Amino acid sequence: MVSGSFTVVALAPSFLTSTSASRPTTSLSGYVNIEEYTQRNLQSFEKWASSCNVRRGRGFQLTTEDGMDFSVMTSEDIPAGQSVLTVPANMILSSTNCQQELFAMSNGGLADAVELMGRIGAGPSLPEFYLTLKLLVEYERGDRSKYFAWLDSLPRLYYNAVSMTDFCYECLPPLVFSLSREERLKFDNLLQVIQKVDVISDDLKREIGIMKWAFNAVHTRCLDGPNKQKYLVPMADMFNHGTETEVEISFDDRGNCQAYTTVDVPAGYPLRRSYGSPTNPSPFFAKYGFLDDTSPATFCKMMNIHSTPELVNLGYDFNRMLFYRDTGEISEEVWDVVLYDKVLRNNPNVRQQFYEAHMMGDGVTKEAIHQQYYLQTASEIKLHVDTFLYQLDELSNKAMGKSTAEHPRLPLILSHNDFVRSTFLNVRAYLDSAIAQSNSRGSRSLVYN
Repeated sequence: MVSGSFTVVALAPSFLTSTSASRPTTSLSGYVNIEEYTQRNLQSFEKWASSCNVRRGRGFQLTTEDGMDFSVMTSEDIPAGQSVLTVPANMILSSTNCQQELFAMSNGGLADAVELMGRIGAGPSLPEFYLTLKLLVEYERGDRSKYFAWLDSLPRLYYNAVSMTDFCYECLPPLVFSLSREERLKFDNLLQVIQKVDVISDDLKREIGIMKWAFNAVHTRCLDGPNKQKYLVPMADMFNHGTETEVEISFDDRGNCQAYTTVDVPAGYPLRRSYGSPTNPSPFFAKYGFLDDTSPATFCKMMNIHSTPELVNLGYDFNRMLFYRDTGEISEEVWDVVLYDKVLRNNPNVRQQFYEAHMMGDGVTKEAIHQQYYLQTASEIKLHVDTFLYQLDELSNKAMGKSTAEHPRLPLILSHNDFVRSTFLNVRAYLDSAIAQSNSRGSRSLVYN
């Protein structure tokens, strides 16, 4: 566990970085070692953060179990509504400020890179691109960078999609594979576009490992902020994700980052924030490289449905079409989408009647149609469940005997597949019971969650 209290001093004006694009004359030992199993230097980081006027509330502590992954906990009881962290604006990297600084450094290469991003359809990733490029600039400044202590505290070892081997991809279920490919494409785009910029050296552009380190640092740690900006906030980036959360993060009108408790937190408990929807762990797995095994549900994994405006209105969404982990219950959106898209596909009149009833909030008509076609709908869902369980077994068998030294992300992938498998097994048991009861009664009751 890392903790401590330091004397707070005012942030010196020299904290602001220079606009020199040249590589400083720094010894090799003065650069951040980005080898995967390098220990993170949290002691120097905490001292640096304190000297930069970061204010931590009473009880705020950084903690670790393995020396690689750090998170925030409290050593004291904290009431709801209490400030636990304040990071001053002039310490925060925003995508807009980085954009302005980088363009001031560039002699035209950055404009070419931005134009290329637009042409290849990567324009929405521009905020992350500016932050990644800023990290690379600071990396190349070595220990002359004002951010060196923070850079030296960042993770090197990641388990996310960008860090996986090609074989790892072969062991991923369809949704996670699709999400992982999206993340890998973002990184491939960076490697292509980075060749255009002129604010880092050509030697650095060829260092794929450093590119991957900077990309992962930004994409796993940046925060959403006002005006659609992205922010890197040293110390605030230490809060882990939780299905149940204890803190929320916001920015005040002066650009300072504030973290407040949202519930009473007893001493010894973690302080966590939400990275996104807690009912679909697959995006966390692909982007961040962790399995949220506390998630109460998972997407039903129906990837063979072509999205239409009507299906979206019925609830076709990764975060709404859910199978519930512990009970095996099935969300209403799954029943609605499968009935509309699969069962009623060849019955356009009833299909339209069902859709209109949904849009008008006519639950009685919807339920009557569900009852009429319940067995067909349940059978379609069960067919999907059985097929997916078979696919999971095939993926797991493929990984057997493979070296975890060569593919260190495989154990996490298999854990993810086991999490999904246990959920689907509960769904299958739930469906078997519901179908049996329906056959014995000749009708069904409401079975969706």
